[in-house]
Amino acid sequence: MQPDSIRAVVTGGVSGLGLAVATRIVADGGKVALFDVNDDKAATAVAALGDAKARYFRTDVTDEDGVVANVTAAKAFLGGLNATINCAGILGAGRVLGREAPMALKNFSATVMVNLVGSFNVAKAAAAQMQHNEAGEDGERGAIVNTASVAAYEGQIGQAAYSASKGGVVGMTLPMARELARFGIRVNTVAPGIFWTPMVDGMPDEVQQSLSASIPFPSRLGRPEEFADLVAYILGNRYLNGETIRLDGAVRLAPK
Repeated sequence: MQPDSIRAVVTGGVSGLGLAVATRIVADGGKVALFDVNDDKAATAVAALGDAKARYFRTDVTDEDGVVANVTAAKAFLGGLNATINCAGILGAGRVLGREAPMALKNFSATVMVNLVGSFNVAKAAAAQMQHNEAGEDGERGAIVNTASVAAYEGQIGQAAYSASKGGVVGMTLPMARELARFGIRVNTVAPGIFWTPMVDGMPDEVQQSLSASIPFPSRLGRPEEFADLVAYILGNRYLNGETIRLDGAVRLAPK
Protein backbone atom coordinates (compact mmCIF):
# COMPACT_ATOMS: atom_id res chain seq x y z
CA MET A 1 0.00 0.00 0.00
CA GLN A 2 1.10 3.55 -0.63
CA PRO A 3 2.18 5.47 2.52
CA ASP A 4 -0.38 8.23 2.04
CA SER A 5 -3.19 5.69 1.70
CA ILE A 6 -2.58 4.09 5.11
CA ARG A 7 -5.52 4.24 7.51
CA ALA A 8 -4.27 2.51 10.63
CA VAL A 9 -5.23 1.43 14.11
CA VAL A 10 -2.14 1.52 16.35
CA THR A 11 -2.42 -0.07 19.80
CA GLY A 12 -0.15 1.25 22.50
CA GLY A 13 -0.12 4.25 20.20
CA VAL A 14 0.39 7.12 22.63
CA SER A 15 3.98 6.32 23.72
CA GLY A 16 7.07 4.28 22.92
CA LEU A 17 7.11 2.10 19.83
CA GLY A 18 3.43 2.68 19.08
CA LEU A 19 3.78 6.45 19.05
CA ALA A 20 6.85 6.17 16.80
CA VAL A 21 4.80 4.10 14.33
CA ALA A 22 1.89 6.56 14.45
CA THR A 23 4.26 9.49 13.94
CA ARG A 24 5.83 7.83 10.89
CA ILE A 25 2.45 7.00 9.33
CA VAL A 26 1.20 10.58 9.76
CA ALA A 27 4.48 12.02 8.47
CA ASP A 28 4.04 9.90 5.33
CA GLY A 29 0.52 11.24 4.76
CA GLY A 30 -1.57 8.57 6.46
CA LYS A 31 -4.06 8.72 9.33
CA VAL A 32 -4.07 6.90 12.66
CA ALA A 33 -6.43 5.82 15.42
CA LEU A 34 -4.54 5.49 18.69
CA PHE A 35 -5.75 2.69 20.97
CA ASP A 36 -4.40 3.00 24.51
CA VAL A 37 -5.40 3.50 28.14
CA ASN A 38 -3.21 6.50 29.04
CA ASP A 39 -5.43 9.57 28.69
CA ASP A 40 -2.72 12.08 29.63
CA LYS A 41 -0.15 10.87 27.10
CA ALA A 42 -2.92 10.55 24.52
CA ALA A 43 -3.71 14.26 24.69
CA THR A 44 -0.04 15.09 24.10
CA ALA A 45 0.23 12.60 21.24
CA VAL A 46 -2.86 13.85 19.40
CA ALA A 47 -1.73 17.45 19.84
CA ALA A 48 1.63 16.57 18.26
CA LEU A 49 0.15 14.54 15.41
CA GLY A 50 -2.79 16.86 14.67
CA ASP A 51 -6.43 16.08 15.37
CA ALA A 52 -7.21 15.88 11.65
CA LYS A 53 -4.74 13.00 11.30
CA ALA A 54 -5.01 11.26 14.67
CA ARG A 55 -7.67 10.44 17.23
CA TYR A 56 -7.46 8.66 20.57
CA PHE A 57 -9.79 5.81 21.47
CA ARG A 58 -9.49 4.64 25.08
CA THR A 59 -9.22 0.88 24.58
CA ASP A 60 -8.65 -2.15 26.77
CA VAL A 61 -7.30 -4.57 24.16
CA THR A 62 -8.59 -7.56 26.17
CA ASP A 63 -12.21 -6.33 26.01
CA GLU A 64 -13.78 -8.06 23.00
CA ASP A 65 -16.90 -5.91 22.65
CA GLY A 66 -15.02 -2.69 23.40
CA VAL A 67 -12.43 -3.44 20.73
CA VAL A 68 -15.07 -4.22 18.11
CA ALA A 69 -16.88 -0.95 18.90
CA ASN A 70 -13.67 1.10 18.79
CA VAL A 71 -12.44 -0.49 15.56
CA THR A 72 -15.78 0.43 13.98
CA ALA A 73 -15.53 4.00 15.30
CA ALA A 74 -11.88 4.23 14.20
CA LYS A 75 -12.79 3.17 10.68
CA ALA A 76 -15.39 5.94 10.54
CA PHE A 77 -12.86 8.56 11.67
CA LEU A 78 -10.15 7.28 9.35
CA GLY A 79 -12.44 6.99 6.34
CA GLY A 80 -11.45 3.35 5.98
CA LEU A 81 -9.17 0.80 7.65
CA ASN A 82 -6.35 -1.03 5.88
CA ALA A 83 -3.61 -1.38 8.52
CA THR A 84 -3.37 -2.44 12.14
CA ILE A 85 -0.20 -2.36 14.22
CA ASN A 86 -0.30 -4.01 17.65
CA CYS A 87 2.23 -2.40 20.01
CA ALA A 88 0.27 -2.56 23.28
CA GLY A 89 2.03 -4.70 25.84
CA ILE A 90 3.13 -5.13 29.45
CA LEU A 91 6.38 -6.51 30.82
CA GLY A 92 4.93 -8.88 33.40
CA ALA A 93 8.27 -9.70 35.02
CA GLY A 94 8.39 -12.22 37.84
CA ARG A 95 9.98 -15.52 38.78
CA VAL A 96 7.99 -18.74 38.70
CA LEU A 97 9.27 -19.45 42.20
CA GLY A 98 9.62 -16.05 43.86
CA ARG A 99 11.32 -15.39 47.20
CA GLU A 100 8.04 -15.12 49.07
CA ALA A 101 5.86 -17.51 47.07
CA PRO A 102 5.36 -18.98 43.60
CA MET A 103 4.08 -16.56 40.95
CA ALA A 104 0.38 -15.87 41.33
CA LEU A 105 -1.46 -17.30 38.34
CA LYS A 106 -3.26 -13.99 37.85
CA ASN A 107 0.10 -12.34 37.11
CA PHE A 108 0.93 -14.87 34.41
CA SER A 109 -2.58 -14.68 32.97
CA ALA A 110 -2.62 -10.88 32.91
CA THR A 111 0.57 -10.76 30.83
CA VAL A 112 -0.72 -13.33 28.35
CA MET A 113 -4.09 -11.58 28.16
CA VAL A 114 -2.64 -8.20 27.18
CA ASN A 115 0.28 -9.27 24.99
CA LEU A 116 -1.14 -12.31 23.20
CA VAL A 117 -4.91 -12.33 23.59
CA GLY A 118 -5.05 -8.56 23.15
CA SER A 119 -3.06 -8.73 19.92
CA PHE A 120 -5.34 -11.46 18.59
CA ASN A 121 -8.46 -9.59 19.71
CA VAL A 122 -7.54 -6.39 17.86
CA ALA A 123 -6.21 -8.24 14.80
CA LYS A 124 -9.39 -10.27 14.29
CA ALA A 125 -11.65 -7.24 14.81
CA ALA A 126 -9.60 -5.30 12.27
CA ALA A 127 -9.54 -8.20 9.80
CA ALA A 128 -13.33 -8.46 10.05
CA GLN A 129 -13.50 -4.88 8.74
CA MET A 130 -10.65 -5.16 6.21
CA GLN A 131 -12.15 -8.19 4.46
CA HIS A 132 -14.78 -5.88 2.96
CA ASN A 133 -12.26 -3.40 1.50
CA GLU A 134 -12.01 -2.99 -2.23
CA ALA A 135 -9.08 -5.08 -3.43
CA GLY A 136 -6.01 -3.16 -4.50
CA GLU A 137 -2.98 -4.32 -6.47
CA ASP A 138 -2.38 -8.09 -6.08
CA GLY A 139 -5.79 -8.23 -4.39
CA GLU A 140 -4.50 -6.63 -1.17
CA ARG A 141 -7.10 -5.41 1.30
CA GLY A 142 -5.03 -4.80 4.41
CA ALA A 143 -2.01 -5.57 6.57
CA ILE A 144 -1.56 -6.48 10.22
CA VAL A 145 1.74 -6.08 12.07
CA ASN A 146 2.09 -7.58 15.55
CA THR A 147 4.89 -6.96 18.03
CA ALA A 148 6.69 -9.87 19.65
CA SER A 149 10.15 -9.70 21.28
CA VAL A 150 13.51 -11.43 21.13
CA ALA A 151 12.40 -12.79 24.52
CA ALA A 152 10.12 -15.09 22.53
CA TYR A 153 13.30 -16.96 21.60
CA GLU A 154 15.73 -16.34 24.49
CA GLY A 155 13.60 -15.54 27.50
CA GLN A 156 15.55 -14.58 30.58
CA ILE A 157 15.03 -15.69 34.16
CA GLY A 158 11.94 -13.84 35.36
CA GLN A 159 10.42 -13.64 31.88
CA ALA A 160 8.40 -16.86 31.80
CA ALA A 161 5.09 -15.02 31.42
CA TYR A 162 6.43 -12.37 29.04
CA SER A 163 8.26 -14.88 26.83
CA ALA A 164 5.23 -17.17 26.70
CA SER A 165 3.02 -14.29 25.63
CA LYS A 166 5.44 -13.11 22.93
CA GLY A 167 6.15 -16.66 21.77
CA GLY A 168 2.41 -16.97 21.22
CA VAL A 169 2.44 -13.88 19.02
CA VAL A 170 5.21 -15.43 16.89
CA GLY A 171 3.31 -18.72 16.76
CA MET A 172 0.05 -17.24 15.47
CA THR A 173 1.70 -15.17 12.72
CA LEU A 174 1.94 -17.82 9.99
CA PRO A 175 -1.42 -19.55 10.53
CA MET A 176 -3.18 -16.19 10.60
CA ALA A 177 -1.36 -15.08 7.43
CA ARG A 178 -2.33 -18.33 5.72
CA GLU A 179 -5.97 -18.02 6.72
CA LEU A 180 -6.35 -14.36 5.81
CA ALA A 181 -4.54 -14.78 2.47
CA ARG A 182 -7.83 -15.42 0.68
CA PHE A 183 -9.01 -11.98 1.80
CA GLY A 184 -5.79 -10.28 0.69
CA ILE A 185 -4.81 -9.44 4.28
CA ARG A 186 -1.14 -9.88 5.19
CA VAL A 187 0.10 -10.67 8.71
CA ASN A 188 3.66 -10.11 9.90
CA THR A 189 5.41 -9.69 13.23
CA VAL A 190 8.40 -7.67 14.41
CA ALA A 191 10.48 -9.06 17.30
CA PRO A 192 12.40 -6.07 18.67
CA GLY A 193 15.45 -6.35 20.88
CA ILE A 194 16.25 -3.75 23.54
CA PHE A 195 14.77 -0.40 22.56
CA TRP A 196 14.59 3.06 24.08
CA THR A 197 11.10 3.10 25.54
CA PRO A 198 9.61 4.77 28.63
CA MET A 199 10.25 1.47 30.45
CA VAL A 200 14.00 1.60 29.76
CA ASP A 201 14.18 5.35 30.29
CA GLY A 202 13.38 4.86 33.97
CA MET A 203 16.29 2.47 34.54
CA PRO A 204 19.54 3.62 36.21
CA ASP A 205 22.31 4.83 33.88
CA GLU A 206 24.58 1.89 34.67
CA VAL A 207 21.83 -0.55 33.72
CA GLN A 208 21.25 1.28 30.44
CA GLN A 209 24.99 1.21 29.69
CA SER A 210 25.17 -2.50 30.50
CA LEU A 211 22.26 -3.19 28.16
CA SER A 212 23.91 -1.20 25.37
CA ALA A 213 27.21 -3.04 25.81
CA SER A 214 25.44 -6.40 25.39
CA ILE A 215 24.38 -5.56 21.83
CA PRO A 216 26.95 -6.57 19.16
CA PHE A 217 26.30 -3.89 16.54
CA PRO A 218 25.32 -1.17 16.71
CA SER A 219 26.27 -1.32 20.39
CA ARG A 220 23.37 0.82 21.59
CA LEU A 221 19.70 0.52 22.30
CA GLY A 222 17.32 0.51 19.37
CA ARG A 223 15.56 3.75 18.49
CA PRO A 224 11.76 3.72 18.23
CA GLU A 225 12.13 5.41 14.82
CA GLU A 226 14.02 2.33 13.58
CA PHE A 227 11.13 0.12 14.65
CA ALA A 228 8.75 2.49 12.83
CA ASP A 229 10.95 2.33 9.71
CA LEU A 230 10.60 -1.46 9.62
CA VAL A 231 6.84 -1.32 10.14
CA ALA A 232 6.55 1.19 7.29
CA TYR A 233 8.56 -1.13 5.05
CA ILE A 234 6.38 -4.13 5.96
CA LEU A 235 3.23 -2.16 5.15
CA GLY A 236 4.68 -1.19 1.77
CA ASN A 237 6.09 -4.54 0.61
CA ARG A 238 3.20 -6.78 -0.41
CA TYR A 239 5.36 -9.89 -0.82
CA LEU A 240 6.33 -9.86 2.84
CA ASN A 241 3.81 -12.11 4.57
CA GLY A 242 3.67 -14.63 7.41
CA GLU A 243 7.10 -13.63 8.72
CA THR A 244 8.58 -12.63 12.06
CA ILE A 245 11.55 -10.27 11.72
CA ARG A 246 14.05 -9.75 14.53
CA LEU A 247 15.20 -6.15 14.90
CA ASP A 248 17.89 -6.41 17.54
CA GLY A 249 21.47 -5.51 16.53
CA ALA A 250 22.32 -9.25 16.64
CA VAL A 251 21.71 -9.45 20.39
CA ARG A 252 20.98 -12.80 22.01
CA LEU A 253 19.69 -12.49 25.56
CA ALA A 254 21.72 -14.09 28.35
CA PRO A 255 19.93 -16.21 30.98
CA LYS A 256 19.84 -13.22 33.33
